[in-house]
Amino acid sequence: MFRFIVEILEGLRIAFRALRANKVRSVLTTLGIIIGVTTVILMTCIILGLNKSVAGQFAFLGSNTVYVNKFEWFSHNWREMMKRPDITLEHMRRIEEESELAVAVSPWAETQRTVGFRERKLSRVDVGGTNENYILTNPARPEIGRFITAADVQHNRHVCVLGYEVAQRLFPQQNPLGQRIKIGSIPFRVVGVQERIGKLLGQSMDNYVMVPIGTFMKEFGRHHWMSIIVKASGPQEVENLVYELRGILRRARHLGPLEPDDFGVNQQSSLMNAFLRIMGGVYLGGFLIAVISLVVGGIGIMNIMLVSVTERTQEVGLRKALGAKRWMIGWQFLIESAVLCSIGGVLGVGFAFLGAKGVNGFLPTTMPPWVVGFGVIFAAVVGLFFGIYPAMKAARLRPIEALRYE
Repeated sequence: MFRFIVEILEGLRIAFRALRANKVRSVLTTLGIIIGVTTVILMTCIILGLNKSVAGQFAFLGSNTVYVNKFEWFSHNWREMMKRPDITLEHMRRIEEESELAVAVSPWAETQRTVGFRERKLSRVDVGGTNENYILTNPARPEIGRFITAADVQHNRHVCVLGYEVAQRLFPQQNPLGQRIKIGSIPFRVVGVQERIGKLLGQSMDNYVMVPIGTFMKEFGRHHWMSIIVKASGPQEVENLVYELRGILRRARHLGPLEPDDFGVNQQSSLMNAFLRIMGGVYLGGFLIAVISLVVGGIGIMNIMLVSVTERTQEVGLRKALGAKRWMIGWQFLIESAVLCSIGGVLGVGFAFLGAKGVNGFLPTTMPPWVVGFGVIFAAVVGLFFGIYPAMKAARLRPIEALRYE
């Protein structure tokens, strides 16, 4: 056992000596491995970061919320769905009256307007109309002030609740509560600021203003697509709630037994599943590119090792003449190939780390320790695989012929 360890250490020493003797060649040879490992690790870091960020956002928004819309979110038949009747407040009232599984129901109508306070102007701000129950269907709570009340909705008051980003940009150094802003050209009084949500798929979730639904329809028109947000008592009740809502809406729409739904009942889980499918395709494409790069790099490693075997034929013959066994010779070249690829793997992980730091400014990334180990080990395995043939060729050299080689 001790001799076996000594032989391994001797093989490592010879491998590093050979690599130092051909520094430029060794660096150029590892470029394919570096590019492949960098691509694999960087893609993995981005995918893991996006998955973690999106999963956190969806968990924050809640998994027991259902959205009633004019459209199915992932249907491609948009032309036909455009012909459907709009979702209205009457449908919301039917759901409130007839649903036994809904614990909260709120409307959501949306448009975009310029929002201003004195000389400050923010363009393309999402303006949403809702009621007092929105705070029950959405986990975000007012950070300061209050939310829209039933009295605000009943009397169509010109009050608003600001998203965190809008409040920070309009009122960077003062309390927004009680201030009057203009949404378009219409004045509203600020009664609250929602807590920060963050970004979802790179889009800010805090760039909005909410007003009472009646005020929204009066000031911005009734011809905006409306959604109805319905909250179940828990994730286990979502499927039953979907079936119940379909029944209520089919009755409200007077649809016959054989007529298809002319509305959509959508779940947040479908968004997450669609995102995971897209990311799976992106990761597969990136992984295939990285594999091609690693194969090209591995072929380069094999070619260089074959050249190395030819250059050191006399050395191999001398070692065999002095008693070195075939496995020792083969092991030496395998170690050299693995070390060469491992160095490429370490450099690839380093470049991926720097790339992840650069990308993190606009895309979330994460690099757990197992990713680093995977990159180095994977590169070493590539080196071992593509070093097998050169190692076997070196091990099969006959001592006499090798010593005579010029």
